[in-house]
Amino acid sequence: MNQWWKHTVFYQIYMPSFCDGNGDGIGDFIGIRSKLEYLKQLGVGCVWLTPFYPSPKVDQGYDVSDYENVDPDYGTLEDFRAFVQQAHALGIRVLADVVMNHTSTEHAWFKESRSSRTNPKRDWYIWKEPVNGAEPNNWESFFGEKAWELDEATGMYYYHSFAKEQADLNWANPEVKQAMFRMLDFWMDLGVDGFRLDVINNLSLTDCMTDNPTGPDGEQIHQYDVNQPGIRQFMRDLRTHVKRRGNIFLVGEISSDKLDVIRPYADDDLLDTTFNFNLGSMEHFDFDAFTAELGRMAREYTGEHLPTIFFGSHDMPRFPSRFGFDEAQARNLFTLLMTFRAYPFIYFGDEIGMDNYVCHSIDDARDIQGVIAYHKAKQENKSEEECLQALNKASRDHSRNTMYWSDAEWGGFSTARPWIGWQPQSVPCAEAQQKDPDSLFHYLSGLARLRAELPVLAQGDCQIECPAPQVLLCRRSMPGQKLVSVMNFSGQPVELTLEEGWSLHKTTLPGAATLQASTLALQAKSGAILLSETEDRA
Repeated sequence: MNQWWKHTVFYQIYMPSFCDGNGDGIGDFIGIRSKLEYLKQLGVGCVWLTPFYPSPKVDQGYDVSDYENVDPDYGTLEDFRAFVQQAHALGIRVLADVVMNHTSTEHAWFKESRSSRTNPKRDWYIWKEPVNGAEPNNWESFFGEKAWELDEATGMYYYHSFAKEQADLNWANPEVKQAMFRMLDFWMDLGVDGFRLDVINNLSLTDCMTDNPTGPDGEQIHQYDVNQPGIRQFMRDLRTHVKRRGNIFLVGEISSDKLDVIRPYADDDLLDTTFNFNLGSMEHFDFDAFTAELGRMAREYTGEHLPTIFFGSHDMPRFPSRFGFDEAQARNLFTLLMTFRAYPFIYFGDEIGMDNYVCHSIDDARDIQGVIAYHKAKQENKSEEECLQALNKASRDHSRNTMYWSDAEWGGFSTARPWIGWQPQSVPCAEAQQKDPDSLFHYLSGLARLRAELPVLAQGDCQIECPAPQVLLCRRSMPGQKLVSVMNFSGQPVELTLEEGWSLHKTTLPGAATLQASTLALQAKSGAILLSETEDRA
C-alpha cells in the first residue's frame, strides 16, 4: 500500500476564512481553486477542509444538517468536484472533516427523531426520561452548559455533548453506523483521499448514565461520556471499511491533551494517526514542557507509527500571538515542524505569520463557545471588561480571521465585507511574501522541499536533545544519511560542539549560524540544519 501521507505536508483551510471567490464575504470552493497554485508553491501535498456541508452554523459547520451536499455559502457539489479535480491535477490530495458524533438539530434525522416517541428514527439519538423532574444525570457539555435539553413535545431529554443545537447520535444503534459509513462512501466516490474525524472518541456507544466526577477546581471531569467501551472496535470497523477503497488516510481528533490517551488510538488496526494536542495545544511556550513532550513523542511512536505536529488550528489562538513569537522564533518553530518525525500540519495564515483576531465587543464574536462564556459572565453580574475577558479567553475566533492575501481592501480576501471582522496584521501580506525570496513564506516552502528531497526526513529515526539552555536539537538518522536541526530559542548567542563530519545545509536567516570544524555558533533566536552523508548505506 502506498502510504502517501508518510511524505506529505498537510495544510488546514478554515472554509469561511480562506478565500472568497464570489464576492459575498465568505470563503468558498471557487476561492480555494484560485489559490491552489499558491499552495503548490508552498509545498502542500494535502488540504484539510473544515466542514463544508449544509449547516445552520451554530458551531461554524460542526453542526451538520445534510451530510451529502455542499453548503450554498461554499458553492455546489459541482464546485466541489471541480476543486478536487484541479487539486489532484496539481498533486494535492483532499482531506474532508467529518462530524460523526452529532448532527444539527435541523438535520432531517433529528426532526424525525423528535417528532414522536415511536418514530423509527427515535433511537438514532439519545433520549432519556427525566429523573426526579430534572436531567438524567450531571453531564455537562464541552461548552460548559448542561448536556441535556428537554423536548417539551415528547417530555424527554436529548443529549448534546456540545451546543444544544448539536444532538449526539446513538452509536449503539447499528442503523446509525450504516448510514454514516454510506456517507463516507459518498465522499470517497467524489475523490476524497482521507478523513479528519471530529471528536471521534466522544461517540456514545453504551447506555452508561453514571454521573461524571468533579475535579478539585470545581470543573467537571469528562470520564463516562468519552472513551466508552467499544470505541476501539468501532475504529477497527471504520478502518476496515475505508481501507477497502484504497489508500484512504484517517486522522482522529481525540478530545484530550494527554499523550497516554491520544497515542493508543493510533495503534496498527485503528487510525493512521491522531492529533497530538499534548504538544500542539500548549497555551504558552514553556521550553522545558515543550521539549519534554517532544521527547515523549519521539520515544513512544516507533516503527510505522508517527504522531502529528502542528502549532495552529481553528480551535486555538494563532501561535505567534499565543507564544509571543516574532518572525525569527517562528522560523525556528517551522524548522522543527518540518524536521521532527511526524506528520506536519500547517494552519492557513501561519505560513505568513498572521496574528490573532481579538473581540473588542460582543458584536465582534462569531464563535458560540466565546458567546456562551460572555453571557455566563453577564449572568454572574461581572463588568463588561470582565465579560470581554471571559469571551476572549474562551473564544476560538482568534484564528478564524480571514486570510491576509494582499494590501487591497479586506486584505484581498473578498470584495465584500468579510463574515468576521477584518483587523490589520503586523506582517507582510501573502502577495508581498511570495515576491520576497527571504520571506517567512519562502523559508517554510524551502523546508517543505527539503522534506520531500531528503529520505532521512521521511524514514529516519528521531531523537530530541537539549544541549544548552533554551536550545533544542532534533537528530534524524538512517543508513547513509544523518541530519540535525538545531534551534536556539534563547535571546543570547550560543556555541555548541558537534561530532565531526557535519556540513551546514540551511539557516533560519542569512548569517544566523556558522560552522567552524565541529563548533556550531548560533545567533539569538536562530536555527540551522546540518547534514552528514555516511558510508553505512543499507
